[in-house]
Amino acid sequence: MAFSERVSRLKSSLIREILAAAQRPEVMSFAGGLPAESMLPAMDWSAMPVSLGQYGMSEGEPALREALAAEARALGIACQASQVLVVSGSQQTLDLAAKLYIDQGTEILMEGPTYLAALQIFQLFGADCLTVPVASEGPDLAALRQRLEQHSPAFAYLIPTFQNPSGVRYSEARREAVAALLDEFGVTLIEDEPYRELTFDGASARPIVARLRRSSWIYTGTVSKTLLPGLRVGYLIASPDLFPHLLRLKQSADLHTNRIGQWQALQWIGSARYNDHLGVLRQFYRERRDAFEVALQTHFADLANWNTPQGGLFFWLTLKRPLDTRTLLDAALAQDVAFMPGEPFFADPQAHHGHLRLNFSHIDPARLDEGLRRLAAVIRAVH
Repeated sequence: MAFSERVSRLKSSLIREILAAAQRPEVMSFAGGLPAESMLPAMDWSAMPVSLGQYGMSEGEPALREALAAEARALGIACQASQVLVVSGSQQTLDLAAKLYIDQGTEILMEGPTYLAALQIFQLFGADCLTVPVASEGPDLAALRQRLEQHSPAFAYLIPTFQNPSGVRYSEARREAVAALLDEFGVTLIEDEPYRELTFDGASARPIVARLRRSSWIYTGTVSKTLLPGLRVGYLIASPDLFPHLLRLKQSADLHTNRIGQWQALQWIGSARYNDHLGVLRQFYRERRDAFEVALQTHFADLANWNTPQGGLFFWLTLKRPLDTRTLLDAALAQDVAFMPGEPFFADPQAHHGHLRLNFSHIDPARLDEGLRRLAAVIRAVH
């Protein structure tokens, strides 16, 4: 059977495989980025027009595009509704961007570590992924400048707010410096912010795209982390030079995003009800983060180091004695514990051992301490 050359580069998603293995009810899972099911809001569908069962506009529902543009302007992004494209989850933004920019061997710039599904799709299209290490305030600026001086990446893909997997939120100074460097070298920015609304300290830094003066840009977000992941409603906002190309790629992919999910998202975004929901959500996840940290201190203080995330859904642990954490998976699952190894979050997994990404949003608090105790025991058994 003759498949395309691209299929030879298609890697399975380890996170999806782990989630499948963790479906057994007895498994205590720290693996996925799943919102807590108890915090999924009740949806009222009674007023939905029957006309939404018909085909819609590729750009998205006009009223939703207006609402999303207004939200973006409140963050400091100068944009109009004509720059908003509603997509099937922000994952589709990455697919469209890959189709727009990447040929076999195209160089792109990413954080190390970075979102593993972004790595998966960019490598599928043949990208050469250049990485810049991320520290507590953002990317290493010297390394970023060196990469830009020595290469000509088609774009930089960054997650500045509660970065997945590290949980890092770029400082104001680092955002300014990154924007200045991208402008200096004329590099397009793809800024991915799925966790922006899940802030625990009330801080809200202006997006990097709002600081650019020359470079083209794509800003992408989603309602998956604040409303329902199953709606599959995300959005991208693009500089005017990129938008027409992204729209045509969207048309060729799936004609338009599902109108029923768009209608439901519109009932929430920008409303007082949505703001109230976000307040409750932030408090809920803040409490889960705090409980998780207490359990980490109990079971992992001698095994790993970590920073306390100020938002998002993850702790990023660095083992004091590095090992390939993928080798721990079978033993952990045998103890009814699931976690996400750190290696797949790097473009070169073999060069980066000793990290774990642990999700604190989904697990039942009553099982939290026992789950971390078992995971720590698995690590100690091989140390």
